[in-house]
Amino acid sequence: MDNKLISGKVVSAQIKEQVKQEVDFLNSKGVYPKLSVIIVGENPASQSYVKGKHKDCGECGIISDNIAMPETISQAELLAEIDRLNKDDSVHGILVQLPLPKHIDEYAVINTIAPEKDVDGFTAVNVGNMNIGKDCFTPCTPQGCIDMLDYAGIDMTGKDVVVIGRSNIVGKPVAVLALQRSATVTICHSKTKNIAEKTRMADIVIVAVGRAGFLTGDMLKPGAVVIDVGINRNSEGKLCGDADFDSCIDVVSRITPVPGGVGLMTRANLLKNTIKSAKNCLK
Repeated sequence: MDNKLISGKVVSAQIKEQVKQEVDFLNSKGVYPKLSVIIVGENPASQSYVKGKHKDCGECGIISDNIAMPETISQAELLAEIDRLNKDDSVHGILVQLPLPKHIDEYAVINTIAPEKDVDGFTAVNVGNMNIGKDCFTPCTPQGCIDMLDYAGIDMTGKDVVVIGRSNIVGKPVAVLALQRSATVTICHSKTKNIAEKTRMADIVIVAVGRAGFLTGDMLKPGAVVIDVGINRNSEGKLCGDADFDSCIDVVSRITPVPGGVGLMTRANLLKNTIKSAKNCLK
């Protein structure tokens, strides 16, 4: 079974090793990469994610600061803080942890971040540049999916790729990145009829719907590759993906595990984007 797994632990460790070397190089040039993370409110999941991001930064020599704001903060106050970070030359990456409280406009907040410091790749400028194939910060999770396919030596040229999910954070951008690798891409979503008919034709299925065990082995053609972006808890409280691992493992040629898969790649690509931003200071 292990030879079928595409391990996020292995791939993310390689990226982190590369990031450490880049940090040493930048430090030698007097540049000290720094990531500022804004977290609003007390959401336990968000706090856990942010803690992981700071841990990764610490391991790679990236300076990171945590800006915790109360749930009751006004949108104007939050935008003012982002503006301050935009103007701070010591800050190379700005990340606002989502979701935000209901009274704050997420789109307005994200697009206040300077595109050259948008290490999440969520601003309209970076999304637009990604769509037309220009240099930009690509969103961390979709890029992680592509990195894992690259690591596994899977050439996407001419392959039929089905993406299940159409979110702005994963589904749409990963479809664009697959298209840029010359794949033929189908996007399925909650209104798609007969999803299984589409997935059974696919060489690669990227599933990101947030529903535990949604993709089952009988929905796949033998030898398909599955990239599982989902992070859910099953009825026993165990972490699991959007793919039903037990029924898929006998059908697939390769699959990403949950945990230990795409989630680790998301964090690794955040480091990579922060370094990319810091390197722009040398130009």
